[in-house]
Amino acid sequence: MPSTVVHAGFALLLSAGLLGDYYDRRALAALLVIVVLPEVDSFLGPIMPGAHRTVGHTLVFPAVAAVLLYYDTRVRERSLVRTRLDERERADRWIAVAWVALFVHAFAHVGLDWTHLDGVNVAWPLVDRFVRLDGEIVFSTAEGFVQTFVDVRVDPETGRRAVDAGATGTTETVHVNNPVEPRDPDDITEEPVDRRFPIANAGWRLYLIGLGLFTLAARRLQGNV
Repeated sequence: MPSTVVHAGFALLLSAGLLGDYYDRRALAALLVIVVLPEVDSFLGPIMPGAHRTVGHTLVFPAVAAVLLYYDTRVRERSLVRTRLDERERADRWIAVAWVALFVHAFAHVGLDWTHLDGVNVAWPLVDRFVRLDGEIVFSTAEGFVQTFVDVRVDPETGRRAVDAGATGTTETVHVNNPVEPRDPDDITEEPVDRRFPIANAGWRLYLIGLGLFTLAARRLQGNV
């Protein structure tokens, strides 16, 4: 699975593109904490089946946070966030960091995990369903435009339409191996437990780590960090 280091590399790229003048060590430190936080759900596995890729990998909580942040800072007449941060310049800075943190969480962590193994429980706790982004989009000279990410089938007998967007299971049926629970608890094999802490288990992941570090070094040379 994409390691925390890979998520951090992608987060550095997003931060460089989105933070602008607010790109500095304090902002990066805050964003790197945010990008690591979802992995905490690994520790809930022993008490909640399917917790990993569920509790910390849903988009429901960040969506609610985004609505509340928008309402408080853009709609509300007297913003609680701006009041707490006092100085306007300081408020603008950390509000911008908060927005980038939401994007980093959604795209640098949850989005990457969505494409790998059994995907993520993206709408939990509203809907208990893991989904994986898997497929292809091509233009074929024989078949024309073809996409397999979303499968739409029509029952020839009933005419009912069924849409499959990569559903893989629920918290009761899906277990994504991780260092805390390196194998399915229902697996009764007596083989030694192999706890692996991945760093880069594919070429594109190593490339993403290097690209993130290169971006950090480049911004530092420009005097932004």
